[in-house]
Amino acid sequence: MIKNVEVYGLEQSIKAAKYPMSVDIDSLNSEVTKGVEKLATSGIGQAHDQFLTGITVQFDLTGTNKFWVEAERYRFLYFVSSQSTMHRITKFNLDEAYIEYVDFRMIEIMKDKVECYNMACEEFGANSEQAKLMYLQILYSNPAGFILTARMTTNYRQLKTIYQQRKSHRLPEWREFCRWVDTLPMSYFITGWKHE
Repeated sequence: MIKNVEVYGLEQSIKAAKYPMSVDIDSLNSEVTKGVEKLATSGIGQAHDQFLTGITVQFDLTGTNKFWVEAERYRFLYFVSSQSTMHRITKFNLDEAYIEYVDFRMIEIMKDKVECYNMACEEFGANSEQAKLMYLQILYSNPAGFILTARMTTNYRQLKTIYQQRKSHRLPEWREFCRWVDTLPMSYFITGWKHE
């Protein structure tokens, strides 16, 4: 589900967390103190954890249409770029493009629609009204269990919110995402608990 992870600004942000109580910022270091831990694990929305915003995380995330619709509600979970059903829905291998919860009959319907579309393109051209209509039918008929990958950018503060809201979610993708969050460096800044 998640690959090519990069974390930036961790040490610098830990140092910056100490700015409010410092008069000599040049003397600060990136040691995690009890004060830094207290700020990091403060409640969501209290603003004491603002330094977490400086810890940037980039990654490739693969999820279903259903997952993506819910992910888009997070204001600071940015899409760098993603695969596109709008441009490539008829080019995917549909036997591999859906998760196990999609009814096989729906997959067969989609494969049939794509095959009919491709025949219409050969016969009438991709810009024909018939082909355009068929393409829209494919787009709007596509099940929510269709898998796409996107490159994402976010930060520890947003991951903290996501983690708290989604760790016990009904969608298995959210629970898997939250398990991944727990693998990040100093993930307890996000989750609130340390590994022993």
